[in-house]
Amino acid sequence: MRAAVVEAVLAELAGAGYDGLTVETVAARSGVHKATLYRRWGGVDGLVAEALAHSAEAPWPVPDTGTLAGDLRGVTRAVLVGFTEPGAAGTAIALINAALRSTPGARALAAFFAARLADAAAVVDRAVERGELAPGVDAVDVVRTATAPLYYRLFITGEPLDEVVADRAAAAALAAADARVFGP
Repeated sequence: MRAAVVEAVLAELAGAGYDGLTVETVAARSGVHKATLYRRWGGVDGLVAEALAHSAEAPWPVPDTGTLAGDLRGVTRAVLVGFTEPGAAGTAIALINAALRSTPGARALAAFFAARLADAAAVVDRAVERGELAPGVDAVDVVRTATAPLYYRLFITGEPLDEVVADRAAAAALAAADARVFGP
């Protein structure tokens, strides 16, 4: 049932956005009675939060190229693909935009990004183990710095994203990490 509801929420967001998302449309698309949706998720905001929680549980392959430069490039390119791949991009953007308009959604979005950053921090931890970076570096901040320019373009300026932008963001984070901006 949960998977059907999440799939319906994502489809409705991609098609109609947050303003068009209703418990009734999710019920019709998912085949789950609207009373059940209200009882379990409380309404549209709970459904948005559930879609994000479900997304956070999905495995996210963390690159392991053998170098921090390659791994950061892999992380930024994964973000790029997630937001530019035909079919999936509109859904991801619609889900984040919906979450930003909902208090439960915003909390779920913060948890989603915290989980993704924690997962991706492994690339920095491995770099420390290989001796590429000094111990004590803030691994999450390195990854956050690598991905932030992509999210800025997506949600603030609307500028286009491509591999050049993703690679430049990864290189900037690497340079900052090498300069010990993120720790000892």
